[in-house]
Amino acid sequence: MKVAVVGATGMVGEVMLKVLAERNFPIDELLLVASKRSIGKKLMYKNEEHTVIGLADAVEARPDIAIFSAGGDTSLEWAPKFAEAGTTVIDNSSAWRMDPTKKLVVPEINAHELTKDDKIIANPNCSTIQMVMALAPLHKKYKMKRVVVSTYQSVSGTGVKAVKQLENEIAGIDGEMAYPYPIGRNALPHCDVFEENGYTKEEMKLSREPQKIFNDRTFSITATAVRIPTAGGHSEAVNVEFENDFTIADVRKMLSETSGIVLQDNIETNSYPMPIFAHGKDDVFVGRIRRDETQPNTLNMWIVADNLRKGAATNAVQIGEYLVEHNLV
Repeated sequence: MKVAVVGATGMVGEVMLKVLAERNFPIDELLLVASKRSIGKKLMYKNEEHTVIGLADAVEARPDIAIFSAGGDTSLEWAPKFAEAGTTVIDNSSAWRMDPTKKLVVPEINAHELTKDDKIIANPNCSTIQMVMALAPLHKKYKMKRVVVSTYQSVSGTGVKAVKQLENEIAGIDGEMAYPYPIGRNALPHCDVFEENGYTKEEMKLSREPQKIFNDRTFSITATAVRIPTAGGHSEAVNVEFENDFTIADVRKMLSETSGIVLQDNIETNSYPMPIFAHGKDDVFVGRIRRDETQPNTLNMWIVADNLRKGAATNAVQIGEYLVEHNLV
């Protein structure tokens, strides 16, 4: 099994290598791939030193799987070249997510749709992944009509530059700005760029991607995405209206029995999900489960996950695990 990690020197790439090692992904040969400026750099994987190579050399090596986390432009240019060479690409950028010819996969929900013919597989947006993980079992039983989500997203979702901005502000250092305003002691209702409709790209990803993942356009989602001064972990307040009624006890039981979900929902002991608990973990944490008392069949809940792990690296690696297990590469 020959595996390439494209974007290995980036923030998500580093986490991908960590997750691959932790989960003991079956690798006989590992190719660490990055942009021209990083070629020749040395990185460690399982106590072995690897030299970073360029994209052209990686394509020529014909890996079985290439996990991409190198930005949309790189994916648009290079993913097809890998696919033409017989490589199955798992792409973490937004480049292919809404392409009708590509599958958008959260393994616990729709990996069963994958075939050997799927040579470019899209990894959903980090905020989408944690939300649909919690919504999937509920949608199956109660059928969603409408979802309203507000996100509280960490600076790590923007990248290294944003993390450095927050660190500089905490330390009282003037430095390069990733955002148009300070992020420390602040909240920016501005994740990604604004579109013509007044929503940001992040908000539209949250609105569009779940319908594709569930292969169901009978429900609608509206979103507000906010950047907050946490170093890691995204949080979401989710309000979901169902066609069918539910009991809180049944919702809690269903979520507690769902693989990949950890229920933290006991207000008597102040037990609820927070980024500080989710850090470094692969699970999605759900709590503050309560009925919306203003209208029927409607639920409120709070969802938290490590955006660099289940929101990015872990989900991609899980797709790879499914492909290997089912002999699809």
